[in-house]
Amino acid sequence: MANHCNGKLDYSMKLPTIKFTKLFINGEFVDSVSGGTFETIDPRTGEAIAIVAEGAKEDIDLAVKAARQAFDHGPWSRMSGSERATIMMKFADLIDENIEELAALDCVDAGKLFSMGKAVDIPQVANCLRYYAGAADKIHGEVLKMSRPLFGYTLREPIGVVGHIIPWNFPSTMFFMKVAPAMAAGCTMIVKPAEQTPLSALFYAHLAKQAGVPDGVINVVPGFGPTAGAAISSHMDIDKVSFTGSTEVGRKVMQAAAASNLKPVSLELGGKSPFLVFDDVDVDTAVELAFFSTIYNKGEVCVAASRIFVQEDIYDEFVKKLAEKAKGWKVGDPFDPTVSQGPQVDKQQFEKILSYIEIGKKEGATLLTGGKALNSKGYYIEPTIFINVRDDMAIARDEIFGPVMSVMKFKTIDEAIRRGNDTKYGLAAGIMTKSLDVANTVSRSLRAGVIWINCYFAFDKDCPFGGFKMSGFERDNGLEALHKYLQVKSVVTPIHNSPWL
Repeated sequence: MANHCNGKLDYSMKLPTIKFTKLFINGEFVDSVSGGTFETIDPRTGEAIAIVAEGAKEDIDLAVKAARQAFDHGPWSRMSGSERATIMMKFADLIDENIEELAALDCVDAGKLFSMGKAVDIPQVANCLRYYAGAADKIHGEVLKMSRPLFGYTLREPIGVVGHIIPWNFPSTMFFMKVAPAMAAGCTMIVKPAEQTPLSALFYAHLAKQAGVPDGVINVVPGFGPTAGAAISSHMDIDKVSFTGSTEVGRKVMQAAAASNLKPVSLELGGKSPFLVFDDVDVDTAVELAFFSTIYNKGEVCVAASRIFVQEDIYDEFVKKLAEKAKGWKVGDPFDPTVSQGPQVDKQQFEKILSYIEIGKKEGATLLTGGKALNSKGYYIEPTIFINVRDDMAIARDEIFGPVMSVMKFKTIDEAIRRGNDTKYGLAAGIMTKSLDVANTVSRSLRAGVIWINCYFAFDKDCPFGGFKMSGFERDNGLEALHKYLQVKSVVTPIHNSPWL
């Protein structure tokens, strides 16, 4: 569609029709109690796409009441796992039938590449549903070998009503990373999508209804963190909160949960991931992967490898080829299939990234490429690479969440490990080497929840994902994600004719 790099607007593709803009509570689209609304903005132009109902505490109360009723008295938690799986499979099929519309919604709402959404994001969320549907009838406890004349076993039961607070960078992916395992477990839920990207979440609510998900099981309440998000975190009738977002907000979520009913919280928070390139690698391959690991999704990725450490013998060659790679990168309208990078999600994020670029220059880092906004309309930023970066600089320590990369030189393995770990975060890390010894040593020494060796962004439904340190705790993906929406109940009876005390 619009190519902002050359200043022209050539809309050759029809924008998606915005069908759902109200809150989805108890199986119905409704206005907010207050009648409040907010604009959702197209980051390609900075203009409003639609007016969306704004949920607040009163609306969260209604959504929780519906979810509580659905859990305590409705069929979902009482269905067999295979019955839940059948509905989830139908839900996934409906997503497949609406791939283009869903990809277009995330494109126009979040600035995500339409081609990537259509080929990767939306098909993967349908498969995420199918994965957990396959697990729904395989939730088992254990028979216990007791040390006394007692018979004991455990049950795994759904934890209850769950509040999901999801971010804006992967609206569809994050929706189902939370919703799919909670559905399989038999939970009911309230989902608060990010205020920047509510449109696809509301469309998924519509598809859930079509698939036969009972009323009250999935409630979607767009709104803002200090109102709707805070109401979820502090609600006495919500049994668990799952949050993905910044470390700062994650701390507030945890505090609110503790101050209310001590509900358990799972947090997937910020990151400042290291990518360690050793001198035995093919430099061209390393440049491709390092660049992709930072700039993918316009750098709006919690695991983005924004700290690139390169061993000194190949550093100069690496930097030269990295600059060439950046100069050939096409930034523009995300509907254009030839574009590699769309706009940042909103004006606030756009300005935050540009401010960090200025901080980097003031602190003495050398701007190798990029560093500027593109055109006057929309939130486009050039891929930006800094060299001569010190570990104590803000651009090397803070999560920027944009297309900004810091490239640093190291000498030894021990130095790479020490500097890689020199961060408050611990979400992910990348290693490039041909040496099995180096790969094993470094992967066991880095303190991060996922380590990618000679690859990056290697996510999989089977592979648990989450952080160490201030990047959070508990895991998404895999069966570990299912288990966090279950609680263990122990059942004990005395063996016949034996004393039970």
